[in-house]
Amino acid sequence: MAAKNVLGTDLQSCSTDPMTGFYRDGCCNTGGSDAGVHVVCTEMTEAFLAFSKEKGNDLSTPNQVFRFPGLKPGDRWCLCAARWKEAYDAGKAPPVVLESTHISALEFASLEELTQYAVDQTE
Repeated sequence: MAAKNVLGTDLQSCSTDPMTGFYRDGCCNTGGSDAGVHVVCTEMTEAFLAFSKEKGNDLSTPNQVFRFPGLKPGDRWCLCAARWKEAYDAGKAPPVVLESTHISALEFASLEELTQYAVDQTE
């Protein structure tokens, strides 16, 4: 059964360059081993990258141990749902690709909140 997105349709790919997803399959899929719930497909911004680094999660610096390339503004990435909500509450949330955001993100943020930051899948 195909995973669903927050719109109730089939989950679409978030990014293959850089390769994202907890399972590094390009999609914001989740499962029992994904403790961080990496389900929100986001588009990085300078403001969010600085916010995340300030919170102790440097997403800009590569880390080969975790096959992490380091991110720059414009990159799409499957972000932890709780971190997105924390950034939303602080006014620093990055844009969201709804078609590529797993339905389980709705356990952390409302569709209305996510939609406020929505960008087209093709942008």
